[in-house]
Amino acid sequence: MSILKDKTIVITGASRGIGREIALSCAKKAANIVIAAKSAEPNPKLPGTIFSVAEEVEALGARALPIQVDVRDHAQVFALMQTTAETFGGIDMIINNAGAISLTNVENTRPNLYDRMMSINARAVYLTAHAALPWLKQSKHAHILSLSPPLNLDPRWFKAHAPYTLSKYGMTMLSLGMAEEFKSHNIAVNCLWPRTIIATAAIEFALMGKEAFQQCRTPAIMADAALAILEQPTSFSSNTLLDEEALALVGIKAFDQYRYDASYNGELGADLFLDDCLWST
Repeated sequence: MSILKDKTIVITGASRGIGREIALSCAKKAANIVIAAKSAEPNPKLPGTIFSVAEEVEALGARALPIQVDVRDHAQVFALMQTTAETFGGIDMIINNAGAISLTNVENTRPNLYDRMMSINARAVYLTAHAALPWLKQSKHAHILSLSPPLNLDPRWFKAHAPYTLSKYGMTMLSLGMAEEFKSHNIAVNCLWPRTIIATAAIEFALMGKEAFQQCRTPAIMADAALAILEQPTSFSSNTLLDEEALALVGIKAFDQYRYDASYNGELGADLFLDDCLWST
């Protein structure tokens, strides 16, 4: 029996992509899943809403709570945590998956876009933890997991898109700080990042186009990696792991099963902030 059984997990950005995949994987472990995202209405280009994912979670036999939330709004985030605790009796885990991306330099990043990335990425990590902390302190298996990269101070990651880099590194730095701050409360705080690019809407519409999917892995690898971390004891904290490193914790070292295109034998694309990433300038 998984340690996640009957645990309550709040996942931001859970209406599609990696967030949805993590929600379904946790549901298979009989966790209570809070689908927290802005998507409440169907979009023909971006299938999936908080309600459709809730139906998928319930079809797996788990309890679901869809809540529309904008992680930039502190009142909505506090209400999200209060409603979650009232519904399930507490909060055990937070997964900070919601994200905003624009690979633009300082000159070409509008102020409102800069603020959007900082608010949805870095600030939301603070806000979800701050709002959920009273209940996390009471949990016997409390975890905070943020989808943010290891810190790589090579100037290449600042030259072309410093605003985005700052927002994602801010997530990681906040997480490392919280890991130390919350250690006495037995709350684990870790970060997870993909080794390769993942076939998501961000890749298709914001970055490289769907033709890049053959160089991608599926969101399932991030879901399995998240599970590997969430099932660790709360002493497992202050780590910034790639998905492959997280899977190694549970003995998974073969990754071909996660290829988006099983017939593609070429090299997969390394994600941002990794030394061998070739597709970012």
